[in-house]
Amino acid sequence: MKKGISIYPGLDNTRQENLTLVQSAAKLGIRRIFTSLQIPETNKHSFLTELQELLELAASLDMDVISDVSPASLAILGIDAFSLPELYRIGLRTLRLDDGFTPEQIAKLSRNPYDISLQLNASVLDENALQELQRHNCCTDRLEALHNFFPRENTGLSEAFVLQKTRLLQGHGIKTGAFVPSFIRPRSPLKAGLPTLELHRQTSFSFAVRHLAAMGMDSIFIADSMPDGRELAQLAALENTAVTLAPEWLPKASPLEKELCRHTFTSRPDEARDVLRTCESRHIAGQLLKKYQLPDIPQLNADMPRPAGTVTLDNKLYQRYQGELQIAKTDLPPDERVNVLGYLPPLEQQLLKYITPGKKFKLCL
Repeated sequence: MKKGISIYPGLDNTRQENLTLVQSAAKLGIRRIFTSLQIPETNKHSFLTELQELLELAASLDMDVISDVSPASLAILGIDAFSLPELYRIGLRTLRLDDGFTPEQIAKLSRNPYDISLQLNASVLDENALQELQRHNCCTDRLEALHNFFPRENTGLSEAFVLQKTRLLQGHGIKTGAFVPSFIRPRSPLKAGLPTLELHRQTSFSFAVRHLAAMGMDSIFIADSMPDGRELAQLAALENTAVTLAPEWLPKASPLEKELCRHTFTSRPDEARDVLRTCESRHIAGQLLKKYQLPDIPQLNADMPRPAGTVTLDNKLYQRYQGELQIAKTDLPPDERVNVLGYLPPLEQQLLKYITPGKKFKLCL
């Protein structure tokens, strides 16, 4: 999975803030930068100078700059008409084509001799458009898609819509990405965050990036232009090989339980109705019992109810099931054989549907 930040020359940030952000992201292994030529509030007097500095710095750090362009937006670059040679001369290597391009034009652009890559607007593509691209011999090796972000409240996309569009595009072999907002300094002019999903305008940054990863995004960008070090680090550490959940843990967990929960687990292929089961947890627990020189897993918080989202561990009374870690998918009563470790808040429970049989998942401690 590829990760990116967003830089908007001539808007909000100082020149030095932008350059420092690029360098900080590069140190963490973040290799993509999104920028736009289509923001009316941009200071056009400083834009070109700052854009050129950004492109030069990005090239020196081996970072890819994705520029949002349309035929109507090229005046800010001093270009009268859309021209790949001119855009290449300026230093642009990846273009996000928004409005004003037909499938035939996109297909032709994809076969350009300058090795310029293209990003399409994932939020508006449909099956007919994708078939048209194929009919015109589009070079899909140079093609990806990126969903829009939405500055105005209540205009962001639904989870179901984004998932449907993303799966459609990926089914045609087109890698697809989306944006999350930063909660540090939302971008002008509305300063309401720049999410792809409307839901993410009101969640935490951590949930937003983990949610997009669980949905199977091939790339994730921070859309707002001044994330802090913690947000950058959370994005950099993100992986899409496992769904990551953030439970609210009960106190007094044993060292064995804490170490067990640091592992990555695989959802069993034989999906249970009431609980999410793990393939590896009993084996890992057995190894940890030997490490800590314990005869078995004692009862702890085994008298508590298990509402949906409860993270549990079978104790010694469950005999050969001792050490099985589970997550309740429905409300269950207390069971003296089952220790309660913590609870997934309702928002976190929305990620459980992505842990399908055979899917890996992790728990944040």
